[in-house]
Amino acid sequence: MQFSYLIILGVLAGIVAAVASMASLVSYPGLLLFGLSPVSANMTNTAALVTTGFGSLSSCLKEMRGHWGELWRYAFFQLTGALIGGWLLVQFPGKIFQKLVPFFVLFSAGLLLYSGRQKQPKQATKLGRIGAYFGLFVAGIYAGYFGAASGVLTLIFLTALSDSSFVVINAIKSVIGSLANLVALALFAFKGGVNWPVAFPLAIGLFIGGYFGQKMIKKPAWVRWITACFSVLLAVYLGWRAWG
Repeated sequence: MQFSYLIILGVLAGIVAAVASMASLVSYPGLLLFGLSPVSANMTNTAALVTTGFGSLSSCLKEMRGHWGELWRYAFFQLTGALIGGWLLVQFPGKIFQKLVPFFVLFSAGLLLYSGRQKQPKQATKLGRIGAYFGLFVAGIYAGYFGAASGVLTLIFLTALSDSSFVVINAIKSVIGSLANLVALALFAFKGGVNWPVAFPLAIGLFIGGYFGQKMIKKPAWVRWITACFSVLLAVYLGWRAWG
């Protein structure tokens, strides 16, 4: 029963990851309900999220032809940031992280709705491109520390940098997000906070959800609004647990 719960949780989170870049707003509270502590839930969630991007990638390999160099160029900046973010999570006490999470979730919900209102930006200036690369670095720090909405941040900066189709940009976002989680996971493994029996079935579900979610990105609005509303409720609940 627990195995099935984690698979289903992973599938739902994987779909949300591909469509709205917000997997953690589904999987993280699901792990809290499963009984994990906030820090352990975050580390376990990061471990499982490694598979999401590769699920998305497997459904659009044809569209990715000729874009691999572009992917690795963007990945360098995000992975460097993820290393710093993962180190910060390992260093910060669990109570501090628990008190910060509600604000992260609210920020994620606001950013999700904001990103849905944005039209395709014009070609960025040279200074704008430098800022977008720095933004990828900052998004990597956030991904390594908590993660929810890091995909939205990444998508915004990638759209400013790349003139590729949205399908390609979304796939690049998913893959470098997974690589950022992998970098953070390398640090968490030494910390010992990952619950591997929980992470493995969740990862299977996330891979499946990432695969099918990539095929649903033509109509993301409904997922965006449902996820945002759920995020606000979750932030209130987490705030009550941490500060009440």
